[in-house]
Amino acid sequence: MSDAVSQSHVHYDFAVIGAGPAGQKAAVQAAKLGKRVLLVDREGAVGGECVHRGTIPSKALRHSAQQLAAVRGPEGAWMQASLADGTTVPGLMHRLDAVLRAHEQYMGRQIERNGVAHVQGRARFVSPRELEIERPRAGKLCVGADFVLVASGSRPRVPPGIPVDHEHVLDSDSILSLLYLPKSLLVLGAGIIACEFASIFQALGVRVTIVDKAPVPMGFLDADLSAAYVRAFEQAGGTFLAGRGVAAVDVDPLGWVVAQLDDGTSVRTEKMLCAQGRIANLAGLNLEAVGLAPNKRGYLEVDAHCRTSVPSIYAAGDVIGPPALATAAMEQGRRAAQHAFGAGAALAPESLPSGIYTIPELATVGLSEAQALERHGGALVGRAKYAELARGQINGCPDGFIKLVTGPDGRRIVGCHIAGESASELVHVAQIAMVAQLEVDAFVEQIFNFPTFAEGFRVAALDVIARRAGANSAQLAA
Repeated sequence: MSDAVSQSHVHYDFAVIGAGPAGQKAAVQAAKLGKRVLLVDREGAVGGECVHRGTIPSKALRHSAQQLAAVRGPEGAWMQASLADGTTVPGLMHRLDAVLRAHEQYMGRQIERNGVAHVQGRARFVSPRELEIERPRAGKLCVGADFVLVASGSRPRVPPGIPVDHEHVLDSDSILSLLYLPKSLLVLGAGIIACEFASIFQALGVRVTIVDKAPVPMGFLDADLSAAYVRAFEQAGGTFLAGRGVAAVDVDPLGWVVAQLDDGTSVRTEKMLCAQGRIANLAGLNLEAVGLAPNKRGYLEVDAHCRTSVPSIYAAGDVIGPPALATAAMEQGRRAAQHAFGAGAALAPESLPSGIYTIPELATVGLSEAQALERHGGALVGRAKYAELARGQINGCPDGFIKLVTGPDGRRIVGCHIAGESASELVHVAQIAMVAQLEVDAFVEQIFNFPTFAEGFRVAALDVIARRAGANSAQLAA
């Protein structure tokens, strides 16, 4: 416990519940505004689920999967490279401990450097401006705060009838503790977490089947991105069973998981991953004491500044629902702290990029093509295939693409969607162009290094311009 919180009752300008991406960024932002800040977390370590059980561990596993998948011969045939029997998931993440220590130490130093008081404990509301913190090895601490941010994160959702035992049927936390790589895996769900793990394990040589009631995975994405994921997943040997649900799950005498689907068929696999979303960690906060309650989906409702219906209480990260990504959580926390003290502007969701670490990598910012058509009454789209880029051929990933979406006049960029290597890095080029309100012509007028994937922005822009010219010619002819 920090010396700054050794008293039985203290007052802060800003108190943050939860030390994950949203809470950590909010605490630092408030401190940089000269405020006295308290950060409370159950674990006592900065980073939350993102660092210790979620984003970073899964990306470490993905890195190993990519390295293995890259060992291919001509036409994608496997070379003499395979995983030894008994290979464990933790074993594939051999650098993880060092990465986690380094990242946690960095965030801890940042908290300390900015003078943020940090205490381990469980916080609950007494009033809108008062918290009671139950500490594991000390007495209760009463804390007053002008503003409070709830950023307590989430936990895996387990639907009724799914017997998650963390041995045969796992959730998105326990999947990372598998004692060995199974021969086959059934993934229940088709959201981001489900699709990331499905493609990672498929790349590791596991036979993966995805089952979900939705017609496409990650249906909130631009249709071309969802289609690109399915195409790559099935080409790698995976199976996507769309429009189907799981009626019952049992473990047979041999320890295999048997899932009965609602269409009368069944799927038998060595392991099962239940990845049907996450639940906000709101229990125990005593929200009723301040007049707050989660909505029907279990999340706290907030305005564009991440402020709840109680003016002194803000919320950010997984507790407010989708997109539930670390990137979004960080910005939500930062903007909430700014707004509490009269600085900054409202969060603009359309300028917030999303990186999805499936194989292939996906990234998006702004409007999808369908959204642009609905909002603007039309859209012109330009595409650049990785197959058209020298870098795509060199790296052996011709199936990727960059897709630029503009308004009906074919000038202002309103969205960008990328599938393939470096997608989550490349998307920021489009993000800055959108924030700066640049037209697609700006990409044509600039010089891009050769050979790079970034050249694709110029190719996609030229495609938009060609379509724009064609549309204008058609109008003149009419």
